[in-house]
Amino acid sequence: MAEWIALDRLALVPQPGRLVGIDADGQAVSHPQFRNRVQGWQQAFARAPGRDWALYFDDTLDFAAALLGAWHAGKRVFLGGDNLPATLDSLAPRVAGFAGDVPSRYAPLQPDADPDASAPLRALDEDALELVVFTSGSTGAPTAIGKYLRQLTREVDALQAAFGEQLEGAQIHGTVSHQHIYGLLFRVLWPLVAGRAILPRRFFHEDLISALAQQDSVLVATPAHLKRLPEQLDWPSLGGRLRAVFSSGGPLPTDAAVQARALLGVAPTEVFGSSETGGIAWRQWSAEQPQWHPLPGVAWRIDDGCLSVSSPHLAEAGWWQTQDRVEADAGRSFRLLGRADRIVKIEERRVSLDALEQQLCAHPSVQEARVLVLPGAREQLAAVVVPRAAGVAQWDDAERRRQAQALGAHLAQSHDAVTRPRRWRFVDALPYNAQGKTTAAALGALFRPLLPAAEWQQRDAAAALLVLPLEPDLVAFDGHFPQAKILPGVVQLDWAIHYGRQAFTLPPRFERMDALKFQHVARPGDRLQLTLGWDAAKSVLSFRYVSDHGVHASGRVVFGDA
Repeated sequence: MAEWIALDRLALVPQPGRLVGIDADGQAVSHPQFRNRVQGWQQAFARAPGRDWALYFDDTLDFAAALLGAWHAGKRVFLGGDNLPATLDSLAPRVAGFAGDVPSRYAPLQPDADPDASAPLRALDEDALELVVFTSGSTGAPTAIGKYLRQLTREVDALQAAFGEQLEGAQIHGTVSHQHIYGLLFRVLWPLVAGRAILPRRFFHEDLISALAQQDSVLVATPAHLKRLPEQLDWPSLGGRLRAVFSSGGPLPTDAAVQARALLGVAPTEVFGSSETGGIAWRQWSAEQPQWHPLPGVAWRIDDGCLSVSSPHLAEAGWWQTQDRVEADAGRSFRLLGRADRIVKIEERRVSLDALEQQLCAHPSVQEARVLVLPGAREQLAAVVVPRAAGVAQWDDAERRRQAQALGAHLAQSHDAVTRPRRWRFVDALPYNAQGKTTAAALGALFRPLLPAAEWQQRDAAAALLVLPLEPDLVAFDGHFPQAKILPGVVQLDWAIHYGRQAFTLPPRFERMDALKFQHVARPGDRLQLTLGWDAAKSVLSFRYVSDHGVHASGRVVFGDA
């Protein structure tokens, strides 16, 4: 049994016999080696200007050393969920700099390669040091949440008190990122103080089975991962060595919990909380729809039908009222009834998005569903549906309309026309971010236009003319040239072929492009005039984009028979 060392004193004195983790190269890292890494980061951060720094690391052990080094230098640490350009650009105005696996244009800080090992490290100040995380954006735009080291330490204490006994002697494997508060607690901070090895994140089920079967293990996962356990893999090879399965970050559906219990041989333990409140409660899926039990040190009550909590995981003493509707159950437990902030008004009518989703999921053809409100001059309800039958990508427009009409008729039993979704998207899987969350932004993006609203001016056997208004919310503008929205050339080529197929009978096989030229960039607000010509004898489609700014692009596309 490894010695428990509080986080504020973890790096003060070398512990030669203590294993801290396994790095990305598969090498064991002892406590003295890890402490040396912490010192390298501490001395680099101590020289770096500014208080606020953002960290992003692919490797969990590297991240842990940089986090402790930054804290020992008195820095406030910001955690982005990923290292995508949009995320880093949104963080840049908030911080003095970056460290970790980010592009060179952000000039990431580097640790001292040969730190002064004699320089002492002082105990961390739990009431002064902070970590800033961001909410997932599952109900709106991500919000920055500051957490003091004291809050994180108390939450680790609560996890140990609730689950520590069943984890003794087990290694911790996880699919969740350490850049998220759930992964940070379960895969970094808790293992650090308990003396459990920090292990690399597992992405593939085959690798996970192999790792879990080596010795007594614990799996830290998300609902997104547990919903996709392949039945054909050799789960029996775990041989009862899996001690516990944790799930957090979102609701774990009953079907997924039951399947995970059958495949993994252990009932998942679901942990409920939020970035604002920290951990609140837990439940184990040893029965259908189990009730929630508060974590050690957490008190709860019901205010105006919603859950209020008081715990050491909060920034301040007192009660925090959540937007989770609850009812008291037997003893000290409770049941969740859905989110109060998911009750919206549509044309002055109150609508529960949770109730709509539950009603949709009651249909035999529906596996999952999310309902959201699309903003605009007139707000609309929209639904994203995952059917039980795969192959949505092969559906044509007629089949999608038929499915939407069937589900609309199903909802008509409990909702009138005003309170039913007006727009529908059918997908093989919900969009998930790196933390296993389905965000409001990702759902909303499914309803953004893929193509401009074409205004046809001429269509005959050999020529066509149409106008394409470039609205700012076109998906084609995403991810390209983050400093200025510009319509990519490859999109212009794709649109020429797309509208060419609408105007003419083109052969199925693309052969090559000829005389392709891009002369002026196209931006949101431009109205592109697209001229198309079709030479059937030569199987050549010509195109030309023009606007008030001049010629944007032109070229020829040669086709062949199948």
